[in-house]
Amino acid sequence: MTVPSGDRDGRRRALLVLDTATSRVVVAVAKPNGALEGLTTWPAGHRHGETLLPAIGRLLGEANLRRSRIAGVIVGTGPGAFTGLRVGLATAKGIARALGVPIIGVATSEGLAVAVAAIDGVAAERVVVLLPAGPSDRVWCRPGAPPQLLVGGVEPAIGPADVLCAVDLDGRAPREAIERGERALEGLAGALAGIGAGRLTAGDVDDLATIVPEYITLPRGVRAETGEVEWSRGHP
Repeated sequence: MTVPSGDRDGRRRALLVLDTATSRVVVAVAKPNGALEGLTTWPAGHRHGETLLPAIGRLLGEANLRRSRIAGVIVGTGPGAFTGLRVGLATAKGIARALGVPIIGVATSEGLAVAVAAIDGVAAERVVVLLPAGPSDRVWCRPGAPPQLLVGGVEPAIGPADVLCAVDLDGRAPREAIERGERALEGLAGALAGIGAGRLTAGDVDDLATIVPEYITLPRGVRAETGEVEWSRGHP
């Protein structure tokens, strides 16, 4: 899917947006103010390394945008699938390094919460995002708070004013939350672009050497049912 742009000047400045944390890969280009100009998404599968760079090239071509005019790279940092996040972060870092432009890492969960807020007219801080953490566990996230692991059938602690958004959890979350998650995925690119553009304008950019994906791994020797986890921040 491509979002048409009224400005087809290939010399204009733009932002590149990438997210590989969920079951759908997101590649987009946006104006420096965060407004989307082009967007493509597809089911992630297990072929991130084969599909991501060609998709970026095609989208830039469709948007008539020269690589040299990319002013910054915005990348979703998760939580999410291990392989997808590592490929996405490595690609984003490689492009930013090659072009000598800033990189901004935005939690995918924050982007989903902002998307829900925009669609449903609620405060992003009231959105609880529920994501898979393996076949039986889940992780819940709220903007401004660290992600929390939910082992097995444990439910998230949410208040009466909170809104639940479940992504990639068919059969493992309430239907209303799953439907809200599907809408959030549709708005994820725009949300990431808006957040990243705001941070870039404010000079709040990340260090290429330290920006890393956010995913869960169990410490060696600890069984999953204990719920004891560490947030892995190893380099992609």
